[in-house]
Amino acid sequence: MSDAGYDHAAVERRWQEAWDDEDAYRTPDDVEDPTYVLGMYPYPSGKLHMGHVRNYTITDAYARFRRMQGDEVLHPMGWDAFGLPAENAAKERDTNPRDWTFDCIDTMTDQMESMGFGYDWDREIATCTPEYYQWNQWLFSRFHDEGLVERRDAEVNWCPHCETVLADEQVEGEAELCWRCDTPVEQRELEQWFLRITEYADELLESIDDLEGWPNSVRQMQRNWIGRQFGTELEFQVAGHGSVEAFTTRVDTIHGATFFALAPDHPISEELAETDDDVRQFVEHEADPEGDEPNGVATDLTATNPVTGEEIPVYVADFVLSDVGTGALMAVPGHDERDHAFATKMDEEIVPVIAPKPDDWDGETVPDAPDVSEEAFTDDGVLVNSGEYSGLESQTARERLTEDIDSAAESTQYQLRDWGISRQRYWGTPIPVIHCEDCGPVMVPDEDLPVELPEFINTTGNPLDAAEEWKATTCPDCGGDATRETDTMDTFVDSSWYFLRYVSPGAEDVPFDLERANDWMPVDQYVGGIEHAVMHLLYSRFFTKVLADHEGLEHREPFTNLLAQGMVQLEGEKMSKSKGNTVSPQRIVEEYGADTARLFMMQAAQPERDFDWSEEGVRSTYAFLTRLQEMVDEYVNGQPNGDDDAIASYVDAEIDATIAIASGKYDELTFNRALRETQDLTRTLRQYADYAEPHAETYERGLSAVVRLLAPVAPHLAEELWDELGYDGFVVDAEWPTAQVDRDYVAKRRRLVRNTREDIRDIVEVAGIEDPESIDVVVAPDWMYDALEIAIESDADNLIGELMQESHIREQGDAAASYGQDLQAGREALSMTLGLDDEHAALESAAWLIEREFDAPVSVVRAEEADDSVVTNAEPGRPAIEIED
Repeated sequence: MSDAGYDHAAVERRWQEAWDDEDAYRTPDDVEDPTYVLGMYPYPSGKLHMGHVRNYTITDAYARFRRMQGDEVLHPMGWDAFGLPAENAAKERDTNPRDWTFDCIDTMTDQMESMGFGYDWDREIATCTPEYYQWNQWLFSRFHDEGLVERRDAEVNWCPHCETVLADEQVEGEAELCWRCDTPVEQRELEQWFLRITEYADELLESIDDLEGWPNSVRQMQRNWIGRQFGTELEFQVAGHGSVEAFTTRVDTIHGATFFALAPDHPISEELAETDDDVRQFVEHEADPEGDEPNGVATDLTATNPVTGEEIPVYVADFVLSDVGTGALMAVPGHDERDHAFATKMDEEIVPVIAPKPDDWDGETVPDAPDVSEEAFTDDGVLVNSGEYSGLESQTARERLTEDIDSAAESTQYQLRDWGISRQRYWGTPIPVIHCEDCGPVMVPDEDLPVELPEFINTTGNPLDAAEEWKATTCPDCGGDATRETDTMDTFVDSSWYFLRYVSPGAEDVPFDLERANDWMPVDQYVGGIEHAVMHLLYSRFFTKVLADHEGLEHREPFTNLLAQGMVQLEGEKMSKSKGNTVSPQRIVEEYGADTARLFMMQAAQPERDFDWSEEGVRSTYAFLTRLQEMVDEYVNGQPNGDDDAIASYVDAEIDATIAIASGKYDELTFNRALRETQDLTRTLRQYADYAEPHAETYERGLSAVVRLLAPVAPHLAEELWDELGYDGFVVDAEWPTAQVDRDYVAKRRRLVRNTREDIRDIVEVAGIEDPESIDVVVAPDWMYDALEIAIESDADNLIGELMQESHIREQGDAAASYGQDLQAGREALSMTLGLDDEHAALESAAWLIEREFDAPVSVVRAEEADDSVVTNAEPGRPAIEIED
């Protein structure tokens, strides 16, 4: 070991080779129900970045923890290997995407191995291989068989830079930019293949509530994206244009509809734009659906309210969206904030038709109308100014109006749209369809799969359109001349089921072994970025439900628990190449070792929180690992021979406490808390060795616990130290340490010691005692513990009376009455402390810490051995303190 620190390079190389030689992380096919731990597989961009390292350290640490808990563990890795960046990189380098992709995979695999990630590499997949993507094609055919595939003309999101279609989920922000290149997205009309995810909209929404292991934020994002609304569809007659269908969730407010609004791309709006310059100017240049305030333009049209018969003005407005509802709506400014803002801007009438329901409402009297001139009243209530419907509650009125209006019907609307998967790029899964002039689109038969990609063609536009020889084929149905589909699939198809392929990656006849999938799935712990909440995570849920319905899967959700990890930042900003603020994981591994990088990231923050990378923090972490190795070296070479005394008892209790707390925190994936406990125990062991000659058995138990508690996060050094301590086998296969006490006992004991030390500090400071001669810690008398227990368990109104029924408490006279009053006053906050004997033992074992801090002898005294004047200040969990100076 060098003066600068332990030889991390040699340690890490040695144990990586040893794991590899023993195939330490292999999951045999015959294991039953392994714990499935998975990080979202990466796109092979060429190098790991710190976000990757954090994600995969989280999953690796948890997988190692579960393995040491005795679980069989499935912890695989693969590559999200199709996609436009590889195509662009190949063009720039005058190569082909396949070679570029596999070069990147080789590089990143080496980096992952250098980080010590314990993957079952025998299960590795790459989605760009025909062995994988043939099953994308097979699944497409199955979806087609079940009526879940559709080809139709559609207005689509088009990225002119990427020259391809984007799904709604891939258009980002108010500016509507491409998720890959930040180019403004355009609208085009193209013939597209769609997967009918909307067929599962209700189940996707309703089963969100059952995803108890998912973050609430992700669940809410999916609810919002699906956007289900129950309401009413009804027709307004628009002058010169006939019936126009509108959707509303608040038909109870229809008497307050003072104008009608159309989306800028509604057919009537587009027709008006051809002859009305104001409408054309607004539609083409001014409409901003993502703007801070609603905008619109008046038309010469009127619409007829189907209930009141009133003629109301028609606007073209950018707050009306064609893909939400019907692209037309009745506007009720008195009861909708957006309509209110628009009406105020356009000087339209604002009429109150819903009043708050009075607390003492008799169900018949019509309340007074609210003042809605300044602010809309948006809650349900009681109808006012609504003719024969006045006096009805909102829900009743909605039902009755829907029934009474001739053109009205109950309706459910969704924001979710079918998933357009057609992409006009080369590096993706060819859609397995053949176009025949006589037969139309025909599925490629299963026996002809995979439809493999031709050699790369470096061209603009859709590269497969230029692959003339590849395109030309024969129709499977009629045998006539035909052409292949030249669109490839959205790469999110690849990731919608990849977690199933790991179960049986070598299967040649099926996408996954069904029996094994039903045993091994769903994924127990999934880790990845929150940016995938409404793309990958929603699509994966959709695929799993379809496979459950039609392919025999016995589960309907792919991921039981989900952790969305936070970002690694530098000085408060996300690391990115464009900002030039990245930190190279490889440099950190070379300078400080993989264990240092892993441990620093896991201790810096909870996994779901963002945190700032700190070179100082990395150095401090490296120093900690170096000190730990020194402690083990000193123990092994020195073999201490101290007594099994009170100090050893305290250290032993701290070992139990650390194991109990850290184990729970690992289980909760709160690694930073587990590691803080482990580092505190390491510090306690070091203080013990500095203060006295350690009891060998106790000290070794502590070192053994520290090594195993660190093993999930710093596996290389843990293996080295485990070996140095003389244990057989890998630490990765060792049993997780066990505590002799539970977490509740640990918390009480630690709180007692902490509070006692703080009380002594406070007395020393307030009394100005510079050099105490002795310190007595006086434990409360036994009757107080009994009184506290009675107070906690009692529900009697007269607690003091109940206490006085106990003779040994009653005998204490005024002291018992005074303590009883204190218990009565603080009854809501009472909690049980340690018992008398446990409290005395805990304080006695911790006395050395107080002696070490104040350089004075410490005695822990029972109440009967102390002066009454001192005992008066003692309570369970809060001993009295007497200091001689």
